[in-house]
Amino acid sequence: MATDAPSGSPDQSTNEPVHVEGETHLEQLVADHDVVLVDFYADWCGPCKMLSPVLDQLAAQTDALVAKVDVDDHQLLAGEFGVRGVPTLVLFADGQQVEQHTGVLPAERLQSMIEGYTE
Repeated sequence: MATDAPSGSPDQSTNEPVHVEGETHLEQLVADHDVVLVDFYADWCGPCKMLSPVLDQLAAQTDALVAKVDVDDHQLLAGEFGVRGVPTLVLFADGQQVEQHTGVLPAERLQSMIEGYTE
């Protein structure tokens, strides 16, 4: 599937999570979008699999961009954010990290957390 715009660019719909391709890509996503929820996950992680449909739903229902970072593919990036367990969720608002949580949070909590920065 070829595309002219990089994944998650402002011209692209953000109705589904964007897979982060590296540190520069993450920095660009955070710079280009007002609110970004980053999910540091692993394919082998059971709680990550449980959280995935919740994040899909949030991406479709909120103005926030949902980004996913595979910690096995991007170990250095995960280390920069102090990720010691998965899933770890990092929320950015206006280019700044504003929250970080490890573990699964309920959909309602995630939605209210995002809405606190999108209003």
